[in-house]
Amino acid sequence: MTAVVNEDTWTARRINRTALITMVVMVFAWAVDYIDRFSIGMALPMIGAEFDLSKTQQGWLVTVFALVYMVCQIPAGFLADRYGSRGPMLVTLLAWSAFTAMTGMAGTFGMLLLVRGLFGVCQGLFPAASFKAIAERTTPGNRATVTGVMLSAGGIGAGLAPLIVGPLLMVLGWRHTFFWMAGIGAIIGVVVWTLLPKALPKSLSSLPRTETSTPEVSRKQVLKSFVVWKFTLLFCATNMLNYGLITWVPSYLLEARGLTLNQTGVLAAIPMLVSIGTTILGGWLFDKYFHDHGRWYLGSIALVTVVLLILMVSADSTAEFTLYETLALAVFGMATMAVFGLPLRVLPTAVTGIGMGVMNFGGQVAGAVAPVAMGWLADAFSYTAAFGFLIVTTFLTAVMAFWVPQNPAQFTFSPASPSSASSGAQ
Repeated sequence: MTAVVNEDTWTARRINRTALITMVVMVFAWAVDYIDRFSIGMALPMIGAEFDLSKTQQGWLVTVFALVYMVCQIPAGFLADRYGSRGPMLVTLLAWSAFTAMTGMAGTFGMLLLVRGLFGVCQGLFPAASFKAIAERTTPGNRATVTGVMLSAGGIGAGLAPLIVGPLLMVLGWRHTFFWMAGIGAIIGVVVWTLLPKALPKSLSSLPRTETSTPEVSRKQVLKSFVVWKFTLLFCATNMLNYGLITWVPSYLLEARGLTLNQTGVLAAIPMLVSIGTTILGGWLFDKYFHDHGRWYLGSIALVTVVLLILMVSADSTAEFTLYETLALAVFGMATMAVFGLPLRVLPTAVTGIGMGVMNFGGQVAGAVAPVAMGWLADAFSYTAAFGFLIVTTFLTAVMAFWVPQNPAQFTFSPASPSSASSGAQ
């Protein structure tokens, strides 16, 4: 006889335990994602030397990944809403591990570009599925906190990547380094799929209809929503800073400051690791105090970050550069959930995948633009000009903070017919 699980069995303790397990599992998955993704930044000097590449060409190794990754975001959202989170996450974790290994096998620059593009396809399916996993297993009241912890894994991965990859590059070379990372990623992918808990009932994972401006929302409405696209553009501006610093700080420290590879790994890791705590703090602050007052919160954080970036660019010493970079990323880390918090609270669980896919599309436009734009600026002018690009985009974030809505009542969707509303979220 099969036991029936109804909403009454979801006690507060079980709901919190589900959120906690999901949070821990997703932190591991995202950490592997970022270690695999950003290890290329540490390997760029070696790859550039072997293939005789300019900085602009090196930037394309990151940009080709980001372009393909970007294109995959909206289709990935449809897949997550259609098939849930577990299956797509397992497939992507295993597939991107395979292409991590193939990166180390590439014999020409053209083949390396192709492999990085295919790597982008595999990783591109992951974010929407992971946001879907969070939406299915948390309540709106604690979603920003859980998501903030999950996204802090970006700092874990980006911070650990230089510490792990730097020594491996020195001992094994760049090709065998990618082989090792591929094996570890595949193992963690299986663990993530095994440990992810059962989803909450829809009535627990969505806001009450009285708190949202549009009770029923279809995927078509999400795609047509001007508000969703506002947040997409906001994430694009926000993500320029992360992609720009992760891609070019290692090369800057090696070439402009004359550091060794191991020294570069340590100094490149410090800002990313510090941002872990502030990203988590930002999620908690948003849930606790700013879920209806995100504009001034985000705008103020972005302006403080602009000042710190100006000080970073004008720094005389390596220690001073690293200090201001660390402070800039620490402060800006608190802004992450000011971008994602409101959409994650408002979007119904049935369309979270497509909603987050659209938003992450904007973030990956930044991933396509920042590396190659900064590489060109460094080639044509200097690293100072390249980092100046990030000052401009961060200031743009401060301006755009006052353009997006800041509470559920202001988050609207285009009208839809009853038939589209009922069928679009199937």
